[in-house]
Amino acid sequence: MQTVVTAKLKLNTTPEQFKALRTTQLAYRDSLNYVSQYAFAHGKMSNAVRLQDATYEEIRLRFHLPSQMACSVPRQVGASYKTLWTKVKNNAVHRKEGKTKKRYKGLDKAPKFISPTLTYQYKKDYTFKKEQQVSILTLEGRVIVPYTGYNKHVALIQRGAEIGASKLWYDKAKKQFYLLVSLEVEMADPPPETHKQVVGVDVGMRYLAVTATMQGNCTFHADISTVAKSHHSARLRKRLQKKGTRSATRRLVAISGRERRLKANVNHVVSKRIVLQHPQSLIGLEHLTDIREQTKRRKGKSAKQRKANRAFSKWSFAELHSMIAYKALLHRSTAIKVDANYTSQACPKCGHTCKENRPHKGLLFLCQNCQYTLHADLVGARNIAMRTLLIRQDWRGTGLLSVRPDVSDDEAKAARLKRYAELRWSSDTTPSPRL
Repeated sequence: MQTVVTAKLKLNTTPEQFKALRTTQLAYRDSLNYVSQYAFAHGKMSNAVRLQDATYEEIRLRFHLPSQMACSVPRQVGASYKTLWTKVKNNAVHRKEGKTKKRYKGLDKAPKFISPTLTYQYKKDYTFKKEQQVSILTLEGRVIVPYTGYNKHVALIQRGAEIGASKLWYDKAKKQFYLLVSLEVEMADPPPETHKQVVGVDVGMRYLAVTATMQGNCTFHADISTVAKSHHSARLRKRLQKKGTRSATRRLVAISGRERRLKANVNHVVSKRIVLQHPQSLIGLEHLTDIREQTKRRKGKSAKQRKANRAFSKWSFAELHSMIAYKALLHRSTAIKVDANYTSQACPKCGHTCKENRPHKGLLFLCQNCQYTLHADLVGARNIAMRTLLIRQDWRGTGLLSVRPDVSDDEAKAARLKRYAELRWSSDTTPSPRL
């Protein structure tokens, strides 16, 4: 099994090397905008091959980019246009079905590339040297720059991990260049016998994650500060955008990305804590594809509904899931996805499932059949743990493990949910309700 790790390497450049890298970055960005304008003027073209045939010579002559970079630019622009076309088509379908009345305007004008981050291809644009040095291509030729980074990532590079493309990123505040390198690490597939326990992880808005094991242990991971700071950032951006002065614009630039970095750091901390608390485990995660579309409030445009939609749009559960998945492999654990249907509405003791089991959609779970009472998020984590245990038993019997449920086959999904409804939690391991 392979997992992708991004190594962040700090480049210790001289003033001459710094100038060469910055000039290359800006030329790359200008070429992206040139190709974007060309694609828009010629029918909003997204075919990378046709874009390269039409713009390659002009990129080389006008922006003096090396050949490989001149090939990377049309591919990046073509990929951006393909993404925008996908959004346009999806929006047309949703408008036809009555899910939305808004028309997607992403292709009303040519996309503009603002970030000067450029892409390097391994062994063509950059290579690693001995003594923690990297050779990077610029407009003036190659420069050899020493680098530093996380010890484990540096060790992976030196031990011959499969290295992919990288991005040259410039931290404007610190005036520092970083090379973000993609590493593919080959991990041995652990047999089911190596997993000491089964863990269910329920993610949510009130609690970032709640874990439960089959032995009755549970952990609540909460960080209320991210929610409060998210609302504060939204109010601050609204005031600054409404003001519209040059100082307000400078302030918006200064705070851009701060909320994103805060959430990423919290997700790193929570995912690392979960993996270290449960080494050599089979970790079950909810399959939450399209969860935002399913939970979006569409009726009316009240301030409360807009605030709820804004909160759900900033829910970074996918990032937390991905961090748990790759950190688990590094600690001899395995993360899999299970069906998320009715995990917070099904009683783990008697199996009774209904919306009324969660009064007012709050934190209290109260079974209408057996009066079983517990924290609603902990109920979800336990249901996930039991479903993960069932997958582990099937893995032992068949020798095959599916890390993601097949949701395209309705009959197969119905059969899985029927099996899940037969699962029961032992009352001997149930703690008192925690609200």
